[in-house]
Amino acid sequence: MHWIERQWYRPRWWLTALLAPLEGLFALSAAARRLAYRRGWLRAERLAAPVAVIGNINVGGVGKTPLTLALLRDLQQGGVKAGVISRGYGGSHRQPTLVRPDSSPEEVGDEPLLLAAAGAPVVVGRDRVAAGRHLLALHPDLELILTDDGLQHYRLSRDLEIVVLDGARGGGNGRLLPAGPLREPWSRLRSVGAVVINGGDAAGLALPAGPRRFAMRLRPAALQRLDRPEETRAAADFAGLRLAAMAGIGHPQRFFDTLAGLGLRPELCLAWPDHHQFAAADLPADMDAVIVTSKDAVKLRRVIHDAAQRARLWVLPVQAELEPDLSAWILDRLKIKHGC
Repeated sequence: MHWIERQWYRPRWWLTALLAPLEGLFALSAAARRLAYRRGWLRAERLAAPVAVIGNINVGGVGKTPLTLALLRDLQQGGVKAGVISRGYGGSHRQPTLVRPDSSPEEVGDEPLLLAAAGAPVVVGRDRVAAGRHLLALHPDLELILTDDGLQHYRLSRDLEIVVLDGARGGGNGRLLPAGPLREPWSRLRSVGAVVINGGDAAGLALPAGPRRFAMRLRPAALQRLDRPEETRAAADFAGLRLAAMAGIGHPQRFFDTLAGLGLRPELCLAWPDHHQFAAADLPADMDAVIVTSKDAVKLRRVIHDAAQRARLWVLPVQAELEPDLSAWILDRLKIKHGC
């Protein structure tokens, strides 16, 4: 998968031509499904609370989870009761499941655990309508439901769609799967409420007119020791140490670039598939410290039991900063009352 993803962002005419028939079938299927819901041949179901979808039109990591975390933080500070529903990719759950602090990432997925740690109620489920109803049954006072991903889950009626784009990679070669990275045509952006551009140069993305634009930046915080999060270090504290970095996220290179921006130069950078189920054997030997993402840390805490090995693991948290204020815009669009 990593090889073909690289081709999507470095156009190859021969690969595009080879995959064009499959792209055509995918485009036809996706268009037919969108038409069926638009015409009412398939029925979208509405929940008893407003729904804002945080999604993407291309595969790979774009920063949806950090954005959702930032929105939850801002909504909580504004006194708004918000919850989250998620597909819970990588989890073994079959029915809608409430995510608890001690839930297993093997059951509920890694990203939902991060969202639940932010203090919001989170339910995972393959059927997002059922997940939303389960969430509201447990928390009927919720004023807003955020869906982490689910832009293409049209059976769930939504009040607002927010698409996250990687500002550096954009839509790649502009082709649909499998000839390119897009799940839906670039023109789909005309119908969404907002586009959030994560880093990069927004001017080079050729965005259609219509959606409100927001800029997002992921700001790294102090590194935290995996087994003692209260123990933190600055990047400069790792000078002279033999470092490795591991990432099992949608776009590992962004994490490695962030480390480089902090002046950290790992001798070894290990990129694993998104939602990789880590094992103790994945931890590189002969390194003084191994730096990982917050998303991967929730799984590594459960599989690395040796005290010496745990002491070598350091987590780099990132926090999304948005300009202008996205949470206030969402509340105004949905007419949800909030604090001053």
